[in-house]
Amino acid sequence: MQSKDMSRRTVLRSLAVVGAAAGAGLSLSRPGPATAQALGAQESVEDALKRLFGSRPIKDGAGVVKLEIPLIAENGAVVPVGVDVTSPMTAANYVKHIYVVADKNRIPVITRVSLAPESGQASVATSVRLGETGDVRAIVEQSDGSLLQVKREVKVTVGGCGG
Repeated sequence: MQSKDMSRRTVLRSLAVVGAAAGAGLSLSRPGPATAQALGAQESVEDALKRLFGSRPIKDGAGVVKLEIPLIAENGAVVPVGVDVTSPMTAANYVKHIYVVADKNRIPVITRVSLAPESGQASVATSVRLGETGDVRAIVEQSDGSLLQVKREVKVTVGGCGG
């Protein structure tokens, strides 16, 4: 008889696969114009944030959101990034989306991962491409619509989008 309970390891593996797929630009559904537009286009970071979040304020999430990314990326084509959010992940209060945004990329919104209370933990890890030195942001959209952000400058020394 199979157990209906998912182990923490199974949930984390599933989130890692979804994060890697999202980081590679893959979608679990058939991509269409709305999906492509949701992640971004060639636009400024200000335009991307306004398109995604409108005029909602983005608060400092330093106490809740942890962004793990190297300060110096020796190869901008493959930069590991991890985002962990302290959240109860209950039906009443959970992380709805985690965005990773690179301010200097031609397409600043690198990835968006959607979560649900059943995820159990708001954590994502993937590799991203950075075109040049600049800020990388982790923006968390909570179920109540509030937004939290942390950012870190990453120095790209070789490679990346701009080579």
